[in-house]
Amino acid sequence: MSHPSPTQSHYINRELSQLDFDERVLAVAQDESLPLLERVRFLAILGENVDQFFQVRVAGLKEQAHAALPQTSPDGMTTGEQLRAIHERASSLLERSTDLFTHRVAPALEQHGVSIARVAQLDEADRDFLAAEFRARIFPVLTPLAVDPAHPFPYISHLSLNLAVMVRDPVRHQMRFARVKVPPLLPRFIPLPDGGRSVPLEQLIAAHLDVLFPGMEIVSQHPFRVTRDADLDLVDEEAADLLAAIQSELRRQQRRAQVVRLEVDAAMSGEVLDLLVRELELEPTDVYRVDGLLDLSSLWAIYALDRPDLKDEPWTPVTQRRLQGAGVEQADIFDALNDGDILVHHPYDSFATSAEAFIDQAARDPDVLAIKQTLYRTSGPVSPIVRALIRAAESGKQVVALVELKARGDEQANIAWAQALEQVGVHVVYGVVGLKTHAKVALVVRREGEEIRRYVHVGTGNYNPKTAQIYEDVGLLSADPELGSDVSELFNFLTGYSRQRRFGRLLVAPVGLRSNIIRLIRREAARPGGGRIVLKVNSLVDPEIVEALYAASQSGTEIDLIVRGLCSLRPGVPGLSERIRVRSLVGRFLEHSRIFRFGPDGDAAEFYLGSSDLMPRNLDRRVEAMVPVLDPALQERLAQLLDVELEDDVLAWDLHADGSWSKHPAANGVNAQQVFEQLAEARAASTNGSAPDA
Repeated sequence: MSHPSPTQSHYINRELSQLDFDERVLAVAQDESLPLLERVRFLAILGENVDQFFQVRVAGLKEQAHAALPQTSPDGMTTGEQLRAIHERASSLLERSTDLFTHRVAPALEQHGVSIARVAQLDEADRDFLAAEFRARIFPVLTPLAVDPAHPFPYISHLSLNLAVMVRDPVRHQMRFARVKVPPLLPRFIPLPDGGRSVPLEQLIAAHLDVLFPGMEIVSQHPFRVTRDADLDLVDEEAADLLAAIQSELRRQQRRAQVVRLEVDAAMSGEVLDLLVRELELEPTDVYRVDGLLDLSSLWAIYALDRPDLKDEPWTPVTQRRLQGAGVEQADIFDALNDGDILVHHPYDSFATSAEAFIDQAARDPDVLAIKQTLYRTSGPVSPIVRALIRAAESGKQVVALVELKARGDEQANIAWAQALEQVGVHVVYGVVGLKTHAKVALVVRREGEEIRRYVHVGTGNYNPKTAQIYEDVGLLSADPELGSDVSELFNFLTGYSRQRRFGRLLVAPVGLRSNIIRLIRREAARPGGGRIVLKVNSLVDPEIVEALYAASQSGTEIDLIVRGLCSLRPGVPGLSERIRVRSLVGRFLEHSRIFRFGPDGDAAEFYLGSSDLMPRNLDRRVEAMVPVLDPALQERLAQLLDVELEDDVLAWDLHADGSWSKHPAANGVNAQQVFEQLAEARAASTNGSAPDA
């Protein structure tokens, strides 16, 4: 059968696809059936998402534009076309999200005794209280910076909130510009004595500018915020000391990173705005006017309020039967794994009694000789896993921690606690030159009589107890000897000199993950009677895999894709992708697991889970690990997980051939995340550790 050749119309632009996801997040925040503070949480998530989008993706496009490189995306858009489209879409998104909070969510919160007050609306007693707070806690840490011939325009730090102040000298009648940085270490919202109301910190500072500029006339003041390029650019990845190179780059970046976005108060005068645009070396399309609160991500402080009546009921993760000990005792995980592999599904299954307990028991067990683990993002020295690794090293075990210093946004934190690990004798390794280590794997080597046995954990999420409560992820615990051998070889590749390119069970990037996925797709395309593929990922933008899926669809393969965020594939296009369906689930927990199914029901189906999304960066420039799930009972659990997500008609959105998304019609009221809670509870109560069909 002949296949149409790849064309630009086969692809959806990846940058606009990211903004499509943010539109779905905004839609959840608009849902009036949700508790009010949950709507606030989704607005905060939206703010964080857009911040990251500008500091990484838009920054990269602007670098291309400045370099005058004639590049087009796979869908055929030039760099300039993408930047213009992003500005239009992002402006609309910002306007609608700000309007939602200002005119819908905030008034509704006020009816429940939670409000963000304006200083001008307060009575005298409240203003007196705030004046005392300002002088005692805020004024001492403020530093007004004048701009005049003797004072150059100051450096505006990344994501900082600032006030642009125009003052007039009443003696010389001169107008001057000054910048006041809103201290990031202080709370964004200052609570009033009643505990229900608060005032934005920038408004409190603005109300007392006369204290900062005594004897001057305050002509105007307006908040503004800049976003800079935050993508770490290591010029020399083969530096003799990678740690020192990254520390040096972080210092350089703090001072020289290009500004890619300027958010300003909508009422800012043209004169002040022109000054900011000129001094920050921006284009008019880099400016975003905000008629409301700047920085929606700051709403996390409002969500953190102790108001359980305005939030979802908290979910308490459960411990499945095989990991439950007698009474209050923790199960012996090594004994449990000798009875077969264990699959955990977070946050429904407890992270503390599975992945954390695995490392903790290994640290305490006198028969354990070595622990090796990758750490990409964690909660640092307070992490139970990090503390367990420290205890293991102090007790004389060989402990290896592969710390990824280039985990975007966490570079400085990772450096700090990696050095703390080194000080107690943990062998800290900083990864492979030219690659980012994104694999989520842990290896425990244990002496059992005359034997040496290996136990492993391979997962889809970071070893982070905080994100394990809000990210949906899966992990496999196993004592399989061949898998243990593979993970040992993987650590040798990561910590030593190895050209290992073949593994018995693991699929590893960049040495063969893409080729193996394409092989499995093509196998389904050649299956008599038509194949079956279900892929659950965060992102699908790799052109080679997209084309392989198109070819499989044309050959009769039924394909379901559950893609949380970026998707450049167009489903349902006649002659190209009629048999491909794409959906996205946006709910209380962040869908984060990567699960691949190849084959129809029965013994023919193969299942994989692991760390990799289907993007060129994952497949070419990262160390990723995908593991097959071979136990038939665990395969059934993964099949059930995928089936529930495909049946969801509450959280699900559908992608259409024209690139648009729509809410899936609600017919049966299936909320996948609620079903998973019920299944987890049933597994915990079951005598054999299984759960009934959903």
